[in-house]
Amino acid sequence: MSRAGYVLVGGRSSRMGRDKALLPFRGEPLAQVIANEVKAAAGHAAFVGTPCRPVPSGFSTVLDMYPGEGPLGGILTALRNTSSGWNLIVACDMPNVSAAFLRELLDAAECWDVDALLPAGPSRRLEPLCAVYHRRALQALCAAFANGQRKVTAALDGLRVAVLIVPEAAPLQNVNTPADWSPYARG
Repeated sequence: MSRAGYVLVGGRSSRMGRDKALLPFRGEPLAQVIANEVKAAAGHAAFVGTPCRPVPSGFSTVLDMYPGEGPLGGILTALRNTSSGWNLIVACDMPNVSAAFLRELLDAAECWDVDALLPAGPSRRLEPLCAVYHRRALQALCAAFANGQRKVTAALDGLRVAVLIVPEAAPLQNVNTPADWSPYARG
């Protein structure tokens, strides 16, 4: 099966007060750390967002076709860009995500006859921004977007979606505010 990976970096980061993609983490911008994990899992990683950010060596940026329209626009951009069947899409603000965890998502998606695989932590809350989407989901997602839908989980209605229950919430933890970021700021 062919795989690709995309890191969403187009958000406004309004609650953080500064660009989450550029937060310093492990000596690199957070988005680059995430992209390294995505690339290790999928064999490829590109950023989806605005071209004004510096692009680390070995990565490319796909210009967000729907800037300001939320993460569903970024997912659509990735699926329009890809030639791979399975596409790992991860937000740039998930500091605990690992290549091993992401590989587990991709492997599970390939085993099931689905259009998307979304993990859910112990709370059973779906995480659509650390998920695997098949390229064939593009048409239905575009239709939902054209009808005004911007919530990713609602746009998945009508698609075959598998849920992978993750026993720990840590890999799915994202950072939206300075308080969320505080435990990672030293790392």
